[in-house]
Amino acid sequence: MRERVAECRDRPASLLQSFEAKGWKNAFLRLGKNTRERGEFVGNRGSVLWVIGGTGEAVELASALAAEHISCLVTVTTVAAQHAYKKSTYLKVLVGGLDVAALGEFIQTQRIGAVLDASHPFAVEISKGAIAAAQTLNLPYWRYERPAIAPSSNGRIHYIEDLHAVLTPELLLEQRTLLTLGYRWLHHFTPWQAQATLFARILPSPVALEAALAAGFTPDRLIALRPPITADLERALWQQWGITQVITKASGAPGGEDIKRAAAEQLNISLFILNRPQLDYPVVCHSQENALALCRGWWRSRPSHK
Repeated sequence: MRERVAECRDRPASLLQSFEAKGWKNAFLRLGKNTRERGEFVGNRGSVLWVIGGTGEAVELASALAAEHISCLVTVTTVAAQHAYKKSTYLKVLVGGLDVAALGEFIQTQRIGAVLDASHPFAVEISKGAIAAAQTLNLPYWRYERPAIAPSSNGRIHYIEDLHAVLTPELLLEQRTLLTLGYRWLHHFTPWQAQATLFARILPSPVALEAALAAGFTPDRLIALRPPITADLERALWQQWGITQVITKASGAPGGEDIKRAAAEQLNISLFILNRPQLDYPVVCHSQENALALCRGWWRSRPSHK
């Protein structure tokens, strides 16, 4: 699907008031019993900016918006991600898995008036759902897309469109392969555990560890680290495990893609990079400044702000 990138321009905006207890209670019932929330503010219907989190850039954007007294609801999937956000009267953080099929109801219950999607480049399901819900409800949707790194001409760097390209005996057998794809992708490698020598780096969270163990990874072939990871540590880990190839995602510089590329070139190790999924985003911003300008415009254009 060809991506349509619309130029980011200032657009109208609208203010927030409080989430009523009943509204939050209903949202929690839909999101699941493990959902948690932090923060409290007051606002009118359609006066909240929904920031879809999950990245460092989402933290920066939400913090900047809250500093300008723009009321934001941030959604994240883990408590660890919640801790990255500073407490603010204008910032509410909701932790838990969202029901993509019920996002329209979620948006109305939470009095959301616009959506800023700053999720991970590979978090396609929540992006697809948010786009569809925003279009149905005729709300502004803006995608902040972290800059991609220009392709390398080094023969050791390979770009792939899907994992089927590496799930072959020719690539996995007689190799010591490190996976830095995230725990959600590890189950694809379960059938290869008895034939290949596989290692995985995951986030230090119970859900990631549980998924890795379920995928057949033994503790001696797992390491739990939270980014950012320095170039020295990256190289040391590969050397410690005697890694001969690495499979990762095109997550950009914030995801350490540039550091992995440099390490692969320095150690003469093959690096397979899974390209980003291509979505037809209505509006894409490639800088935080443009994303913030759109949010400010929407906020200032709200009827209650005029």
